[in-house]
Amino acid sequence: MLEQRGYAMTDVAEVRALVRDHGWATLVTGTAAGPVVSHLPVLLDPDGGDDLAVLGHLARADAELHGLGQHEVALVVQGPHGYVSPSFYVSGPYVPTWNFVVAHLHGRPDVLGPADTYEVLERTVDHFERDRPVPWRLASVAEYAHRISGGTTAFRLRPDRIVGKAKLSQDKPAADVDSVMAALDRDPTHANPALAQAMRQRLASLKG
Repeated sequence: MLEQRGYAMTDVAEVRALVRDHGWATLVTGTAAGPVVSHLPVLLDPDGGDDLAVLGHLARADAELHGLGQHEVALVVQGPHGYVSPSFYVSGPYVPTWNFVVAHLHGRPDVLGPADTYEVLERTVDHFERDRPVPWRLASVAEYAHRISGGTTAFRLRPDRIVGKAKLSQDKPAADVDSVMAALDRDPTHANPALAQAMRQRLASLKG
Protein backbone atom coordinates (compact mmCIF):
# COMPACT_ATOMS: atom_id res chain seq x y z
CA MET A 1 0.00 0.00 0.00
CA LEU A 2 1.29 3.44 -0.92
CA GLU A 3 2.24 5.25 2.27
CA GLN A 4 1.30 8.94 2.21
CA ARG A 5 2.09 11.06 5.24
CA GLY A 6 -1.10 13.12 4.97
CA TYR A 7 -3.25 9.99 5.24
CA ALA A 8 -1.10 7.99 7.65
CA MET A 9 -2.80 6.44 10.66
CA THR A 10 0.02 6.06 13.19
CA ASP A 11 -1.82 6.05 16.52
CA VAL A 12 -1.94 2.47 17.81
CA ALA A 13 -5.14 3.30 19.68
CA GLU A 14 -6.80 4.12 16.35
CA VAL A 15 -5.68 0.83 14.85
CA ARG A 16 -6.91 -1.02 17.93
CA ALA A 17 -10.31 0.66 17.52
CA LEU A 18 -10.37 -0.34 13.85
CA VAL A 19 -9.77 -4.00 14.73
CA ARG A 20 -12.32 -3.85 17.53
CA ASP A 21 -15.07 -2.36 15.38
CA HIS A 22 -14.35 -4.04 12.02
CA GLY A 23 -13.49 -7.62 12.71
CA TRP A 24 -13.67 -9.16 9.23
CA ALA A 25 -10.10 -9.32 7.90
CA THR A 26 -8.04 -10.64 5.00
CA LEU A 27 -4.96 -12.78 5.69
CA VAL A 28 -2.29 -12.84 2.98
CA THR A 29 0.74 -15.16 3.01
CA GLY A 30 3.47 -15.47 0.40
CA THR A 31 4.34 -19.15 0.22
CA ALA A 32 6.65 -21.15 -2.04
CA ALA A 33 3.55 -22.24 -3.96
CA GLY A 34 2.37 -18.64 -4.41
CA PRO A 35 0.13 -16.22 -2.51
CA VAL A 36 -2.52 -17.67 -0.21
CA VAL A 37 -5.46 -15.48 0.81
CA SER A 38 -8.15 -16.17 3.42
CA HIS A 39 -10.93 -14.14 5.00
CA LEU A 40 -11.62 -14.54 8.69
CA PRO A 41 -12.93 -12.88 11.86
CA VAL A 42 -10.40 -11.25 14.17
CA LEU A 43 -10.50 -9.53 17.53
CA LEU A 44 -8.18 -7.76 19.89
CA ASP A 45 -6.27 -9.95 22.31
CA PRO A 46 -7.65 -8.86 25.71
CA ASP A 47 -4.28 -9.72 27.24
CA GLY A 48 -2.43 -7.39 24.87
CA GLY A 49 -2.73 -4.31 27.06
CA ASP A 50 -2.19 -1.05 25.19
CA ASP A 51 -0.12 -2.82 22.54
CA LEU A 52 -1.69 -4.25 19.42
CA ALA A 53 -2.17 -8.01 19.48
CA VAL A 54 -4.79 -9.72 17.33
CA LEU A 55 -6.46 -13.10 17.70
CA GLY A 56 -7.96 -14.96 14.77
CA HIS A 57 -8.93 -18.41 13.62
CA LEU A 58 -9.45 -20.22 10.36
CA ALA A 59 -10.09 -23.73 9.14
CA ARG A 60 -7.18 -26.07 9.82
CA ALA A 61 -6.95 -26.86 6.10
CA ASP A 62 -6.61 -23.16 5.33
CA ALA A 63 -3.97 -22.77 8.06
CA GLU A 64 -1.99 -25.57 6.41
CA LEU A 65 -2.21 -23.86 3.02
CA HIS A 66 -0.83 -20.68 4.59
CA GLY A 67 1.94 -22.58 6.36
CA LEU A 68 0.68 -20.61 9.32
CA GLY A 69 3.49 -19.65 11.67
CA GLN A 70 6.19 -20.41 9.10
CA HIS A 71 5.99 -17.17 7.08
CA GLU A 72 5.49 -13.47 7.44
CA VAL A 73 1.89 -12.48 6.78
CA ALA A 74 -0.12 -9.36 6.12
CA LEU A 75 -3.43 -9.09 7.94
CA VAL A 76 -5.63 -6.46 6.29
CA VAL A 77 -8.38 -4.87 8.39
CA GLN A 78 -10.78 -2.69 6.40
CA GLY A 79 -12.87 0.03 8.04
CA PRO A 80 -15.51 2.34 6.55
CA HIS A 81 -15.05 2.99 2.84
CA GLY A 82 -17.03 4.17 -0.14
CA TYR A 83 -17.37 6.06 -3.39
CA VAL A 84 -17.15 9.87 -3.42
CA SER A 85 -18.79 11.50 -6.44
CA PRO A 86 -17.45 14.81 -7.81
CA SER A 87 -21.02 16.08 -7.43
CA PHE A 88 -20.52 15.96 -3.65
CA TYR A 89 -18.13 18.93 -3.75
CA VAL A 90 -18.93 22.65 -3.87
CA SER A 91 -15.74 23.58 -5.74
CA GLY A 92 -13.42 21.82 -8.16
CA PRO A 93 -12.67 20.57 -10.69
CA TYR A 94 -12.46 17.09 -9.14
CA VAL A 95 -12.72 13.50 -10.32
CA PRO A 96 -14.34 10.54 -8.54
CA THR A 97 -12.43 8.99 -5.68
CA TRP A 98 -12.79 6.42 -2.93
CA ASN A 99 -12.45 7.28 0.75
CA PHE A 100 -11.38 4.53 3.13
CA VAL A 101 -9.80 3.47 6.39
CA VAL A 102 -7.51 0.41 6.41
CA ALA A 103 -4.61 -1.10 8.32
CA HIS A 104 -2.06 -3.68 7.20
CA LEU A 105 -0.57 -5.65 10.08
CA HIS A 106 2.70 -7.38 9.19
CA GLY A 107 4.41 -10.10 11.17
CA ARG A 108 4.71 -13.81 11.85
CA PRO A 109 1.72 -15.24 13.75
CA ASP A 110 2.02 -17.59 16.70
CA VAL A 111 -0.03 -20.74 16.15
CA LEU A 112 -2.11 -21.69 19.19
CA GLY A 113 -2.80 -25.16 20.55
CA PRO A 114 -6.21 -26.85 20.89
CA ALA A 115 -7.10 -25.41 24.32
CA ASP A 116 -6.14 -21.86 23.34
CA THR A 117 -7.89 -22.26 20.01
CA TYR A 118 -11.12 -23.15 21.78
CA GLU A 119 -10.71 -20.10 24.02
CA VAL A 120 -10.30 -17.91 20.93
CA LEU A 121 -13.51 -19.39 19.51
CA GLU A 122 -15.33 -18.56 22.75
CA ARG A 123 -13.95 -15.04 22.80
CA THR A 124 -14.87 -14.53 19.15
CA VAL A 125 -18.47 -15.57 19.78
CA ASP A 126 -18.68 -13.35 22.86
CA HIS A 127 -17.26 -10.40 20.92
CA PHE A 128 -19.73 -10.57 18.06
CA GLU A 129 -22.69 -11.43 20.29
CA ARG A 130 -21.92 -8.62 22.76
CA ASP A 131 -24.60 -6.19 21.53
CA ARG A 132 -27.44 -8.70 21.31
CA PRO A 133 -30.13 -8.42 24.00
CA VAL A 134 -29.50 -12.03 25.02
CA PRO A 135 -26.02 -13.01 23.79
CA TRP A 136 -25.63 -16.57 22.55
CA ARG A 137 -22.76 -18.50 24.17
CA LEU A 138 -20.65 -21.31 22.78
CA ALA A 139 -21.12 -23.11 26.08
CA SER A 140 -24.74 -23.75 25.11
CA VAL A 141 -23.47 -26.34 22.59
CA ALA A 142 -20.23 -27.20 24.39
CA GLU A 143 -20.09 -30.89 23.47
CA TYR A 144 -20.68 -30.20 19.78
CA ALA A 145 -18.35 -27.17 19.77
CA HIS A 146 -15.49 -29.13 21.34
CA ARG A 147 -15.99 -31.91 18.78
CA ILE A 148 -15.71 -29.65 15.73
CA SER A 149 -13.15 -27.20 17.12
CA GLY A 150 -10.39 -29.61 16.09
CA GLY A 151 -11.02 -28.51 12.52
CA THR A 152 -9.90 -24.97 13.31
CA THR A 153 -6.56 -23.34 14.06
CA ALA A 154 -6.22 -20.10 16.02
CA PHE A 155 -3.31 -17.68 16.05
CA ARG A 156 -2.04 -14.58 17.78
CA LEU A 157 -0.41 -11.86 15.73
CA ARG A 158 1.74 -9.21 17.36
CA PRO A 159 2.63 -7.13 14.31
CA ASP A 160 6.17 -5.87 13.94
CA ARG A 161 5.05 -3.37 11.30
CA ILE A 162 1.75 -1.51 10.97
CA VAL A 163 0.75 0.50 7.92
CA GLY A 164 -2.47 2.38 8.61
CA LYS A 165 -4.18 4.72 6.18
CA ALA A 166 -7.23 6.94 6.59
CA LYS A 167 -7.92 8.66 3.25
CA LEU A 168 -10.86 10.85 4.18
CA SER A 169 -10.70 14.01 2.03
CA GLN A 170 -8.07 15.64 4.28
CA ASP A 171 -6.53 17.21 1.16
CA LYS A 172 -9.70 19.13 0.28
CA PRO A 173 -10.83 22.59 1.43
CA ALA A 174 -13.05 22.65 4.53
CA ALA A 175 -16.16 23.57 2.53
CA ASP A 176 -15.70 20.55 0.28
CA VAL A 177 -15.11 18.23 3.24
CA ASP A 178 -18.33 19.46 4.85
CA SER A 179 -20.19 19.00 1.58
CA VAL A 180 -18.90 15.44 1.16
CA MET A 181 -19.91 14.50 4.70
CA ALA A 182 -23.40 15.94 4.16
CA ALA A 183 -23.78 14.03 0.90
CA LEU A 184 -22.63 10.78 2.48
CA ASP A 185 -25.26 11.27 5.17
CA ARG A 186 -28.20 11.58 2.78
CA ASP A 187 -27.34 10.96 -0.89
CA PRO A 188 -30.05 8.73 -2.40
CA THR A 189 -27.53 6.64 -4.34
CA HIS A 190 -24.27 6.69 -2.39
CA ALA A 191 -25.31 7.43 1.18
CA ASN A 192 -22.70 6.06 3.59
CA PRO A 193 -23.25 7.37 7.14
CA ALA A 194 -20.46 5.21 8.58
CA LEU A 195 -17.97 6.80 6.21
CA ALA A 196 -19.29 10.27 7.02
CA GLN A 197 -18.80 9.55 10.72
CA ALA A 198 -15.25 8.35 10.10
CA MET A 199 -14.56 11.64 8.30
CA ARG A 200 -15.94 13.62 11.23
CA GLN A 201 -13.81 11.70 13.69
CA ARG A 202 -10.69 12.23 11.58
CA LEU A 203 -11.46 15.95 11.22
CA ALA A 204 -11.92 16.26 14.99
CA SER A 205 -8.62 14.46 15.66
CA LEU A 206 -6.79 16.79 13.26
CA LYS A 207 -8.26 19.84 14.96
CA GLY A 208 -7.48 18.43 18.42
